[in-house]
Amino acid sequence: QEKLSKGIEYLISKESQVKAHITQLDLLLKETEFNSEIAKQEAFQSFEKLSHVLEEKKFAALRAIEASRNLRLEKLQAQAEEYQGLLENNGLVGYAQEVLKETDPSCFVQTAKQLHVRIEKATDSLKSFRPAAESTFEDFVVDIAKQEETLGDLTFHSNGLEVPEINELQSRVYNKALISWEWPGKRDAADTYVLEYHKLNREEESAAWQEIEVCSKSKVITHLDDDSSYAFRVRGYKGSICSAWSREVILHTPPAPVFSFLFDDKCGYNNEHLLLNPRRTSVESRAGFSLLLGSERMQVGCYTTLDYIIGDTGISKGKHFWALHVEPYSYLVKVGVVSGSKMQKLFHNTHDVTSPRYEQDSGHDSGSEDAFFDSSQPFPLVTLGMKKFFIPTTPATSKDAASRILPLPSCLGICLDCDKGKVGFYDAGSMKCLYECEVDCSGMMYPAFALMGGAAVHLEEPVTAKYGEYDDN
Repeated sequence: QEKLSKGIEYLISKESQVKAHITQLDLLLKETEFNSEIAKQEAFQSFEKLSHVLEEKKFAALRAIEASRNLRLEKLQAQAEEYQGLLENNGLVGYAQEVLKETDPSCFVQTAKQLHVRIEKATDSLKSFRPAAESTFEDFVVDIAKQEETLGDLTFHSNGLEVPEINELQSRVYNKALISWEWPGKRDAADTYVLEYHKLNREEESAAWQEIEVCSKSKVITHLDDDSSYAFRVRGYKGSICSAWSREVILHTPPAPVFSFLFDDKCGYNNEHLLLNPRRTSVESRAGFSLLLGSERMQVGCYTTLDYIIGDTGISKGKHFWALHVEPYSYLVKVGVVSGSKMQKLFHNTHDVTSPRYEQDSGHDSGSEDAFFDSSQPFPLVTLGMKKFFIPTTPATSKDAASRILPLPSCLGICLDCDKGKVGFYDAGSMKCLYECEVDCSGMMYPAFALMGGAAVHLEEPVTAKYGEYDDN
């Protein structure tokens, strides 16, 4: 009761202030009504000006077409009459036939000279016939593509507010979507932004845009559907003024939920050849002291082995996706999956660095040893190197080597479907599948990596809230 009494007393004491606010609001109501009418009149006048310009352009175009039509008809009609006179018993030919009947030699010679010139001109005209005018009006087609686009972007004057642009290099979709944009020009940036996005659905022509208000120039969005495409656009606000919408950018989500793991530093990998960063998100291959100290023993035909490392977390069921970056300078890298039951073959099937590659070489250059070397691997791995992606050799693949070589994506994705027993390799930017094959998923499956020579692999960094304002809607 005491609190209620104090509240009432406070409101009564502020009665004059309340009345002042009411007066101010009444004034704002009237000003809003008045200003809206002015805005409507100005908008109407602006569209009237546009209509007037269009009407003038329309009548000018129609007049030009009509004038050209009349001129062409006049020329064609005159030409038709001229050729009509070349028919027997008509015009020039009929007149010439009458002249031939002239009995007075002097009259005949005088008339025949003039007539002969006209006959020669008519003969030449007949031999090189060409219509006096074109019947098509292709030069009078009105090109309105640019004007139509401009009118489509017609909006209220933004008082110089620039249009933001989504930065496609900084924006990406992985476990979440990170959308970043830039403010062009030297003018002050907007106070706030509105980011809109919607899922592209072939069945629904017009999907509703979802709207998020943002105070920074980036936004993290969660809960997007897997294996989908989304359109994004942004506009800026400064006070009550807004910019036009940015160009729409389409990004693709991974085909499956993102699988998080690190490189396993306890799997038995060769730590002399492979160097992990402290966070275990990158691995780099190097020669190692043993190889360098024993380099005197290296001869032509010797090779270094593939050094393997796996992920620290396994997969037993479901569909999962992860992505990685391979340094462009990498000599040779292999990536894929390996079964836990066959993992020991990765770390024990190694050879001395100075061993000849073809220890049991038959002496033939048939390449059969190469075929055996590749096919003996009990796990699906693809080869990367020279900035290329190499599709593995199978009975189903083309014999043309060039058809098996693709450009290496800047970010490579791997999708393992344990339920269907398939593994796919993707361009993680466009989410386009580059190669897919069957795999035995009867045991625990692990991400697998192999490096030879100078090479480096970096796991794709998950999108976290630190990139921008976190949105959980």
